[in-house]
Amino acid sequence: MLTAVIERPPEIDQAGAPPTPVEGGDDHALVGAAARGEVAAFEALYRRHVGRVHGVIVRLVGGHGARAEDLTQEAFVRAWQALPAFRFEAAFSTWLHRLAVNTALMELRSRRSRPQDDGDDEVLDTIGSADSAGHATALSLDLERAVATLPPRARAVLVLYDIEGWKHEEIATELGMAVGSSKAQLHRARGLLRARLGEN
Repeated sequence: MLTAVIERPPEIDQAGAPPTPVEGGDDHALVGAAARGEVAAFEALYRRHVGRVHGVIVRLVGGHGARAEDLTQEAFVRAWQALPAFRFEAAFSTWLHRLAVNTALMELRSRRSRPQDDGDDEVLDTIGSADSAGHATALSLDLERAVATLPPRARAVLVLYDIEGWKHEEIATELGMAVGSSKAQLHRARGLLRARLGEN
């Protein structure tokens, strides 16, 4: 499926060198080969990193399966297009992970600006409120599903800080907010999770 969106011809090295062996190759060699247009090398990188990329995207977009799949593919297409400019200033896995996070965050920002926004920001506003019969809403969710119900910015900060290990300064830069806002969003997300999980 991935090769359907890649336009460079397979097994062609733009410098005329033979293709790089991909089995057991390290990221550095595979990235160099993929940057020269070797599809097999990029497919090896894809197989090696798709689990982590998909995992962070799923968490950032709130567990929407088809949406996460599309964004995972989009992240790898962007990686393929950007590889010729990759300069090894960071590990490939770090660079790819950042690219995946940015892909998910851009999608979240675009959804937020659409009039038909799905209302993610208000999902938790009704938690604990009474239904039409006067009974509190009782939903049983595991942690992953509870995280998926968080408002997008709070969810993004929680995922990046608690799961991915980012610092508030990094999160603030990526999300275009102050460091204090990142800390406040994390506090909010944790509070919402505690309240949500306490209902189960």
